[in-house]
Amino acid sequence: MTTHNGDQDTEAGKLDGLLAKLDEATELLANARDFAKPGKVRRVFDTAKRVMLQDGGCAAIERRARALEEAGVFNGSDWAYPQILIPSLTPHSLKSGDPDTVVLEALSELRLLAVARAAYEHPQISAEQAHHYLTQVLAINLELLFTAPSEAERETQGRLALLTRALFAHLADTIGYEHVIDQLIDEIWRILQQRPIQVDAVKRMITQIAVCQANPDIDLGTSGQGADRLVSSLFGPTQACREDPGLEVYAERLQPMDANALQYEATGFARAMHDTGLVSAYHPVLLRHLLDHGDHLLAEALGLSATGRDCLLCYRQLVQALIEEGVHPATPQAVYGLALMLERGILYQPPVAPALWRQIGLPLSAWSQERMRMAYGDAVSPRARLLEGVLCMLGLPLGVGQGNNPTCQSARALSMWAYNDPDYLLQMVAWAARDDEIIMHFEGMPLSSMASLSGVATNLPMDLDPVSLLVVPHLDRIYAEMGRRCIGREGDPHRWVNPEFHGWWAGRGFRINVDVETGQLDQLEDFLRHFYASYHPFYNGNQPLIHPQPAGIAVTDSAARFIGWHAITLLRVNLDPQDTMRAYFFNPNNDSGQDWGDDVKVSTAGHGERFGEASLPFEQFASRLYIFHYDPLERGELANVTQQELDRVIGYIHRSWGANRVPAADLQAHSGPA
Repeated sequence: MTTHNGDQDTEAGKLDGLLAKLDEATELLANARDFAKPGKVRRVFDTAKRVMLQDGGCAAIERRARALEEAGVFNGSDWAYPQILIPSLTPHSLKSGDPDTVVLEALSELRLLAVARAAYEHPQISAEQAHHYLTQVLAINLELLFTAPSEAERETQGRLALLTRALFAHLADTIGYEHVIDQLIDEIWRILQQRPIQVDAVKRMITQIAVCQANPDIDLGTSGQGADRLVSSLFGPTQACREDPGLEVYAERLQPMDANALQYEATGFARAMHDTGLVSAYHPVLLRHLLDHGDHLLAEALGLSATGRDCLLCYRQLVQALIEEGVHPATPQAVYGLALMLERGILYQPPVAPALWRQIGLPLSAWSQERMRMAYGDAVSPRARLLEGVLCMLGLPLGVGQGNNPTCQSARALSMWAYNDPDYLLQMVAWAARDDEIIMHFEGMPLSSMASLSGVATNLPMDLDPVSLLVVPHLDRIYAEMGRRCIGREGDPHRWVNPEFHGWWAGRGFRINVDVETGQLDQLEDFLRHFYASYHPFYNGNQPLIHPQPAGIAVTDSAARFIGWHAITLLRVNLDPQDTMRAYFFNPNNDSGQDWGDDVKVSTAGHGERFGEASLPFEQFASRLYIFHYDPLERGELANVTQQELDRVIGYIHRSWGANRVPAADLQAHSGPA
């Protein structure tokens, strides 16, 4: 406890020190002559940026908004005229790669917040106008409230992406969520459709909605109509806990219930859980109570189909042990993970059940326990927290996210193992959590995660699910070491690294459409013909994809500009319900629904996607692909792909990430309409 308070004191002291520097810099700017102000404003920007990255920093800037503006921080910019600012332009400023633009926009929003709260009477804009402007800004930038930064933001902004999120958390807390409630609800459902493992941020947003609903001073009017299902899924899914009575009261209410009443409760919980992907803290209370009431009610409470029920009956003792050890009110998502794991039927694979028995009793190293406590606190033991993470990953293998970390390769590997080779995943967890070391082999040579120098991530990632929290740092170092072993080889190192890192099923055949030395497009048409022949059912003899395959995409932003290279998993290629051939893939970036520009919009629902899948029409997917693996012994018909189809794909490439990678003659030849 003392340490925690000490940390708070340290943080507060750091903020106070930065604020003193900011006040000094502001005063120097205010006292400078007009021609000298540009030279003085740099220090204000740099210090303000550091302040806003601290807890309480945005509130402190808000209190200084008037002094900052009067000192001249907005001089010579559009922000000097708040009455002409347009809310729809804020996403471009806030996601800009230019730190000054991001800081200026943030300072402007905090200034308008001070105006809206009548703390600053502005000569050019009224409190009502400022309030209306900020509600529009909140609605337009909803993703900044509760989604992790995208690859584009990570590449272009770095820590600035965290600044914008701190800004919007402060704006929303102050302005009030009721003004953006409808957009917020739509966004929550969109995220939940992807069934992420990490739902704490979504639960916090739903809690905010519930607070708004319960506050008599907040008039939601006609907004928030779709919120009831979300709020009730967490705080009152069934009749016996409808008014959110508290866990102890609910446990007492269960005691006198007969079988019919318990079945009614069980069905209500299961329906809410499978409808939203969220689990109420009341659900574990019921589940633990039902351990003594027979398998039928347990299956009802988990919402199992015939497959899941059979699995439950075959592995009754194991399921009971998993519930006793891993399912608590503080680990409610373990219920959903357990249900979906049983539905997958993976316990019938001979190694999985004994591996889960090992997981239940796994002794965690001191380092692992400390990491878990730092990330998740002490509400349950680190072992129970890890068990929740294991159940969620095995139940939702496509719900893994990389957080705000450049570790897409490691997140992809964990997802692929949970999806395709669950006992191997459990072995990795045991090694990382118990031994603080993972050993993998590269071309016959053992690689230790402890002996490897460093990984892709410069800091230990903390914003991850429990399994990733412990395993990713080890995988990251091994992946980087495999890359170092390929130094000096001709071509792209992924050719050798991916099959060794991900598993034997990753194809040993490898194609890339970029020359590694020059960055120019290379043998593009041949690359595309080969991809079609390997994966498109019309050109590969209608052979479905058997094992998920690692692939690399060129990520573009909504203006189709190149952002960077990104690791994904190609899962399947099928006709969607509208008879369009689509590629379905796993993207570890926390939110797969993205606009990649040139009308290439990644879908996560509505086109036959399963939970956690992203999809694009095959042509559009091929236009963002730059690396794929294949089995060299299974070749389709290269010649059968029509030139028309290839030209459409090449047009997409030339209008986006390939625009500066091709000779002018080629660019002109393929730049027709999509």
